Amino acid sequence: MSTYFSPISFTLWSSDKDAFAEALGRSFRETGFAVLTDHGIDPSVINTAIADTRAFFALSDTVKRAYFDPDGGGQRGYIPFGTENAKDRKAADLKEFWHTGRIGLPGTPHADAMRETPKVREIETFDASSGALYHALDQMGQSVLAAIARHLGLEETWFTPRVAHGNSILRLLHYPPQDSPPPPGSVRAAAHEDINVITLLLGAEEAGLEVKHRSGEWLAVNPPPGALVINVGDMLQRLTNGVLPSTTHRVVNPSAERTRHPRYSTPFFLHFAPDVLIEPLETCLEAGKAPLEAITAHDYLMERLREIGLMKP
Repeated sequence: MSTYFSPISFTLWSSDKDAFAEALGRSFRETGFAVLTDHGIDPSVINTAIADTRAFFALSDTVKRAYFDPDGGGQRGYIPFGTENAKDRKAADLKEFWHTGRIGLPGTPHADAMRETPKVREIETFDASSGALYHALDQMGQSVLAAIARHLGLEETWFTPRVAHGNSILRLLHYPPQDSPPPPGSVRAAAHEDINVITLLLGAEEAGLEVKHRSGEWLAVNPPPGALVINVGDMLQRLTNGVLPSTTHRVVNPSAERTRHPRYSTPFFLHFAPDVLIEPLETCLEAGKAPLEAITAHDYLMERLREIGLMKP
């Protein structure tokens, strides 16, 4: 793993909040990414969700497609192989995935802007295990945002009301084996930036994640087993006027000796509530960039979903 991604122990947040916030912020400012160890998420929650993820993607294409909503913008349920493309790229990514949204929506704020997640009938524990992982990563994200707030000179709770009912999504990702050469120009996930506030990613068993440093160099991210990779999304970059950068990253095709191995990962995309207005923090205006126009989280999400092919123009 590159020295840029030196692991930060989450236990430091309990003993020295300023030191943890500084280490996290320094990593974000340099690369847009950080690696956390000792995050405390129950391994059984992770392992059960990953086992059910493998079981789901082993189902037939016909069964999986029954959970696909072509009019839903890819926000809930199953999204078939070859559906999503990176912004400004025509070639589709070589992946399929499942989206679990916020649990228990009816009667909650902004429920009208968020669809419910379909129930999976074929795997008895799938809904419970994906829901448990969603909750664990959602809670972890709140702690990370508290540290980010501290780093930015805000109250620790600044993000709390803005993400409490956010349109956050757990993505269960499957990159199938490449038994034959992929189409020219196609990769598992083309170079892109994330739309949301922050992304929390549990380390995949297979390599492939790379981050583009501001120098132009592509850096491989190979976190220690069980570590959590966290990156800044476009919404946080916009909020901080570029102080915390949303960095281009990709998942490259496997090496020749690993082409027959699938790759699974479980990124959690933490979002603001739909009506949150994203505009630069006053404390970040000195960064020197011309601030972008204010936009609601929902409008920004819809704009980006159209750009990556998940929402119809």
